[in-house]
Order: sequence, then C-alpha cells, then structure tokens
Amino acid sequence: MTHYIGLMSGTSLDGVDGVLVTAAEGASGGLHMLAAACQPFPSSLRAEAMALQTPGDNEIHREALLANRLVEQYAECVRQLLSAAELDATAVRAIGVHGQTIRHRPDLGYTRQTNNPALLAELTGIDVVADFRSRDIAAGGQGAPLVPAFHHAVFSQPGECRVVANIGGISNISILDDTAPMVVTGFDTGPGNMLMDAWIARHRQHAFDADGKWAATGTVHAPLLEAMQRVPFFAKPAPKSTGRDLFDSAWLDAHLIPFPSLPPEDVQATLLSLSATTLAHAIAASAPTALAVYVCGGGAFNSHLMLAMEQALKASRHPAIVTSTAALGISPMHVEALAFAWLAQRFDLRQAGNLPAVTGARGGRVLGALYPANLA
Repeated sequence: MTHYIGLMSGTSLDGVDGVLVTAAEGASGGLHMLAAACQPFPSSLRAEAMALQTPGDNEIHREALLANRLVEQYAECVRQLLSAAELDATAVRAIGVHGQTIRHRPDLGYTRQTNNPALLAELTGIDVVADFRSRDIAAGGQGAPLVPAFHHAVFSQPGECRVVANIGGISNISILDDTAPMVVTGFDTGPGNMLMDAWIARHRQHAFDADGKWAATGTVHAPLLEAMQRVPFFAKPAPKSTGRDLFDSAWLDAHLIPFPSLPPEDVQATLLSLSATTLAHAIAASAPTALAVYVCGGGAFNSHLMLAMEQALKASRHPAIVTSTAALGISPMHVEALAFAWLAQRFDLRQAGNLPAVTGARGGRVLGALYPANLA
C-alpha cells in the first residue's frame, strides 16, 4: 500500500485541513483515510493572509514571510497526521498541498498560491507536490475548480445524476451525470461563506456565523440581493472561476452604498441568500435532472444556508434534496484535503488531474511540481 497526505487551506482562511490516506499500489482513486487533522491559523497569520489579498506595500517580502509561516502550520498538521496514524515520514510517498490563494487571474494567465514547498519537504522529510493550478492555466484553462475530477472518482454513481457542491469561501459545483453518455462538468458559482465571514467579523468580531444563527435573525433585503445578482459573473457561461479578486469587502461595500440604513443582520441574511440562490440557480440551469446535491466544506454545517439552498431549488422547481457528503461516507470537512492527496497520487502516476470540460484547458494535464525531500 502507498500512503499520501493531502493539505488544503482555502479562501475562508481559517486553517489547514489534512488527511493521510492509503491507496493500492499503482491504482488511481480508491483512497482510504487513515487519519485527519485540522490546524487553525493564528489570528496574526490570518490577518496577514487577508491583507495580501489586495495590493499593498512591500508585497513580495511580506508574501515570502507569510509562505514560511504557512508552511510551519502545514508541517505541524503533517506531524499530527503521522502521530495519529502511527507512521514514520518514510512511509509516505508524497504530500499534495494546495497553498493559500492570494491572487487568481486566469484571464491574465496566472494564479498565485502562497507556499514554500521546498521548506515543507525539508521540515517533513517527505516529497511535496504543489502548484497544481498553474499547469492547467498554461494550457488555457481556468486552473479551477480542480475538485470535480476527484468528486467523479469517489462520488459518481452509475445511472444517476448527482451534484457535489463545495461551499468554502467560494462555492463551486461538480455535476456528475453518470447517465449515458457520461458527463462531468463543474464551475465556481460565486461567494460561499467569504462575504458572510467578513461581515460578521466587522460587526460582531466573530470568525464566522455559526450555523447561520445571526443571519436567521435578519430579513433578506430584496433590492440589495437583486443588485448583487446582476453582477456579470453570475450570468457568464462555464468554464469560470472566481475568488477574492472579485467578491471582496470592497465589492460588498460598493453594493451597500444605495442602502446606508440597512441593519447589519439584514445584510447578513441577504448575503446568506446570495450564496444559496446563486448555487441553486446554477444547479437548476446546469443539472436539471439531479436528484441530490451533496454539500461539502464549511457551508455544510450551516443549517440555515442548507435550508435556504433547498428552498431556492424548490422555487426553481428543481427536485433535488440537499444533504452533506457524510451521506456518501465522507465528512464534508475532509473532501478537499482528500482531493489534494488524490492529486498527489495522480502526479505520482503521471496521470491527468484536470478535466478540460470543467476548466477549459486544451486537454488533460499532469498537475503539480515535485519538491523531493531526499536524494535517494
């Protein structure tokens, strides 16, 4: 058996999730999770990562220092995984690590995930595979989302059309239509938790709105919701991807200018509705026959968001039920980290990790760059 580690820190900037898995030698897919760990980011690290999302002074120096601090968190997560699985570092073939996205501009031919994979290889003594998105962008793709290929490998069911919705800082969907002929598509749908997190941090100094309880005290403001939904991104056809380069606090503040007297809880309720309705509209338009939507990411633990999404689907006359990937045997918090363990395995096997129908790349590509730990 071969062991891989997957590390993921997403646009929510709350910490790094890690998994340690086994895979049959030479196999593709079929990963079995041995251990999982979560390493929260210190508040100072999160603040600096957030600050680097927008242009500022001395960015190159600040990013390099941030990368080193991030890798310390990654290495600690790896130590936790090895301890939990009672394995030595020499038993692990490779670590697949996403890094922390601070710029995503496929329209300009680049994406930037802050990371220092050479340092991670040095600290852990394990080969590191990183920088997965750049190869897809070089081939004309969006570089995102990359998870639909993994979702297909682990969640597809013959004869069924399923949707997997990942609700992190940004939301994306994978459409797994396993009716003949087999079709897998996917794209970013817009903001997930990101704007809600920023708004509650501003007004209540909380990192996130636990279970959507604060949003539930407010009332959706229809004119604000309609104004935000008119942003061209939502009507743009796939393939498409997005991030904080578009949906940041400045974007929200600009939309709030015509509504200066809105209670903060009403804004939060409207932001939750924006995430739910844009996801539902994308699913209704792109997967009309899907009978279930399986949600992963932090959004799966927000019952008010899940209910709003299900209600928005019903309003669109869509038959799908909304549940989490736990119903398919994988915790919502482990799916993305598992995806990067899987991508590390794909790199190891020199197999494509992207889906051109999803990203728009000219073809399948082996994704990632290798940072060997040792000469042997």
